[in-house]
Amino acid sequence: MKPQRIGVVMGGSSSEREVSLRSGRAVAAALSERGHDVVRLELGATTDALRALTDAKVDLAFLALHGRGGEDGCVQGLLELAGIPYTGSSVLASALAMDKLKAKELFRLHNVPTPPYYPIESSVSEEELADVHGSFGYPVIVKPRSEGSSFGVRRASNHAELVEAVRAARELDSSVLVERFIRGQEITVALLDGRVLGALEIETKSGVYDYASKYTAGATEYHMPARLSPVLHKNVLNLAERAASALGVTGAVRVDLIVSEGHNEYVLGVNTLPGLSSTSLLPRIAQEAGFEFADLCEAIAAGARLSFGKPKQARSSVAAPRAQVTARPELRLATG
Repeated sequence: MKPQRIGVVMGGSSSEREVSLRSGRAVAAALSERGHDVVRLELGATTDALRALTDAKVDLAFLALHGRGGEDGCVQGLLELAGIPYTGSSVLASALAMDKLKAKELFRLHNVPTPPYYPIESSVSEEELADVHGSFGYPVIVKPRSEGSSFGVRRASNHAELVEAVRAARELDSSVLVERFIRGQEITVALLDGRVLGALEIETKSGVYDYASKYTAGATEYHMPARLSPVLHKNVLNLAERAASALGVTGAVRVDLIVSEGHNEYVLGVNTLPGLSSTSLLPRIAQEAGFEFADLCEAIAAGARLSFGKPKQARSSVAAPRAQVTARPELRLATG
């Protein structure tokens, strides 16, 4: 990949800000080592994101954002308007993958197996939960509808725990998803530009891959490759491809699945901007497939594109107005 001026977009204002910063810094360092002119674009709650993106005068935007505002199509839409090619999925695919309910509806439409579920909207009171839940049974997994990195995910084994789990999820999202708990092996599959890179198995001590399990040292063990029979391994990879196709996602993608004790495979969700820090799952899988971290970052950057229109011309030939931009306290813009 020839040297380019690349804006690594990180931070944001979601609950995953710190995770995003770790991803962005790792990517920026790797791309700088490969000779690219890297602009670190750290967005925040008060940042004029459109101005920040256009003022940087980059050839492409490498999205290292996670969660709302970055992974859900919002920033992708700004980049489309600005004519700046970007990594990851389109506006529509990003929005669909982030919305757990819409993603599941598309899985069902495309005959992609996913655990049974039902939504709880904001209009449903806690007193009405028992009637809404009905004969759905326990245990269940309760999730905010549009949060990432397993924020707000809880397991409930009875009505009292369901009420508490829904209450906690509503602190992050007014709409909540209740999903049948499937006991089995948790698997994540990485894809890059439609190519399957491999499958990794996640073994948690708590039994639920929530935020604590992801980011607490020693709480989770990882097995690469996943401990599956050849037949199940092939089925899981195929199912991940089908899930990604159902949502129309592109670029570097991670598909989370579970293989039940009865050897049935289910898709849990699709992550369109997976973590890219030193402890993230996608780089682990990619390394087993022959990608060093810098190779992976360059391969992702090479896939940057627009879904509509054409990139604006002569972007890299114009010097960025750094003094003017860095003088604004709400935007941190640095080269590295």
